[in-house]
Amino acid sequence: MSAITDPIADMLTRIRNGLGAHHQRVDMPSSKLKVEIARILKEEGYIANFKVADEAKKKVLRVFLRYTPEGASVISELERISRPGRRVYVGAHKIPRVMGGMGVSILTTPQGVMTGKAARKAGLGGEVLCQIS
Repeated sequence: MSAITDPIADMLTRIRNGLGAHHQRVDMPSSKLKVEIARILKEEGYIANFKVADEAKKKVLRVFLRYTPEGASVISELERISRPGRRVYVGAHKIPRVMGGMGVSILTTPQGVMTGKAARKAGLGGEVLCQIS
């Protein structure tokens, strides 16, 4: 088994695949960054919940997916922006607006992981991890 070179892209892909298969939850190896991303997804209403579970000496991040009453996915698009091969950094005034403010961009800033809106308000730039709409 090979090591995952981009754990964030792996996380987003697992969520995307879980939504496509209408799973209630998806499990993935946990990390501080993934937990922060899950926290933002929950705060913004894109996932129902998340928790970190201990399974066989490894921490597992369990993300509970959210659907509309009609059974459609709450997330329509989940896109990785900055990749290990091509990092994308922006200043506070260049933070992209996703779907004219309807979506959310997630950034890592010197003050931690936050949404593009929060980073813009705090006047912080950083690395654009992903966009959700």
